[in-house]
Amino acid sequence: MVERITSRTNPLMTHIRKLVSSRSYREKTGEFLGDGIKLLAEALTWQAAVTTVVYTPDAALPELPEGIRRVEVPRDVMKSISPMEAPQGALFLAKRPEGGLPRELTGRRYLVLEGVQDPGNVGTILRTADAFGADGLILLEGCADLYNPKTVRASMGAIFRCYTWSGTLTELLPLLRKAELPLLGAALRSDTADVRDVDLTRAAILVGSEGRGLSEAALAACDGTIRIPMRERCESLNAAIAAAALLWEGYRQDAPGR
Repeated sequence: MVERITSRTNPLMTHIRKLVSSRSYREKTGEFLGDGIKLLAEALTWQAAVTTVVYTPDAALPELPEGIRRVEVPRDVMKSISPMEAPQGALFLAKRPEGGLPRELTGRRYLVLEGVQDPGNVGTILRTADAFGADGLILLEGCADLYNPKTVRASMGAIFRCYTWSGTLTELLPLLRKAELPLLGAALRSDTADVRDVDLTRAAILVGSEGRGLSEAALAACDGTIRIPMRERCESLNAAIAAAALLWEGYRQDAPGR
């Protein structure tokens, strides 16, 4: 059954706008929003808990499973609720997975972020982590909301494919010790090594914000620090680019016959 809503002040439309604008509201309701038909298709393919699809009459939707609420709206209403300047004709609501860290880390390589505040960067990093075989992305204090619409969109569907968790450094360290995974921070100090000379086949790679880098507490917790070789005149890289270079090196080390 298809519902048709024409009012911008309808309670569902108000609910969607709050999901777009408020992290605390997303956390309170346990829902998040994704926009675009391609992202919807990814969510369905990877069995995300999609609850509602809102679309314009001309949208070419993928096949929707039974039980999903279908809501048709005119273009002006879609424009009023979409986080995009040029709406793509469909958006959807989905339930957020349970938060917190897992009981144990069973993978070989994880990417850990601290203080990366830009949602687009976090989404791009998640997409890269998925591409280069990371076993999960862990967000520590000060990071952008994983379920910000900008993060979800920038992930290009990786948010539905890659394991993600949020927690504190204090909570993470015992899990790393139990899994015998070294924590390697992207930073410069006396023991910093060229990433090409470091074994990344089993490691947790820690990346901080572009402006402030890693906190003193995070650096103190690191088993070592790594650097990306680059021209001396270049001081640093964007967090998403740095994460990509480090993840690629880990992926390269996994290659057979290396």
